[in-house]
Amino acid sequence: GNFVRHRPGHDYLAVSSVRIDSGEAGMNTDWSRRQGHRLIQLGMLLFLFALLVGLMVPAFAVPRLGLSTHLLGIMQGTFLLVAGSLWPRLNLTRSLSLAGCGLAIYGCIAAWTANLCGALWGAGGALVPLAAGQARGSALQEGLIRFGLMTSAVSLIAMAIVILWGLRTPLEESS
Repeated sequence: GNFVRHRPGHDYLAVSSVRIDSGEAGMNTDWSRRQGHRLIQLGMLLFLFALLVGLMVPAFAVPRLGLSTHLLGIMQGTFLLVAGSLWPRLNLTRSLSLAGCGLAIYGCIAAWTANLCGALWGAGGALVPLAAGQARGSALQEGLIRFGLMTSAVSLIAMAIVILWGLRTPLEESS
């Protein structure tokens, strides 16, 4: 088709006066800034929730897992803050950027939620014995915790690969 370059890094297909963005890779685009801002918002929210969990550690059915939940939320909230700040600098296509953003959000929230559920239910010893000790929940509870932790691990590994891919080109070379 006829591609017309209107902005660096964005090709448009002209179809009888309708422009369709091709989704070419670009850094510091409106959509990458919005995704980065969303990661920062959710990172701060997770950080706040983790602080509140820290105040309630002694009240959990498994206080040691409550402490683990608190620390995990602090670390993952901070990670989302950093990832959100970095996001507009990544050289990713729009779809890969969206996928990476979703992987980051799911991975951090799912792991934190799985730990929180274990602390509340008195469960999780099957997968996180150092934090949960001998605490065992029902098969359903242990299965939900296992699912949350395993899928979040895969999600965060995939997201780390997306970030590394996005960092392959320095900012000054991509313009």
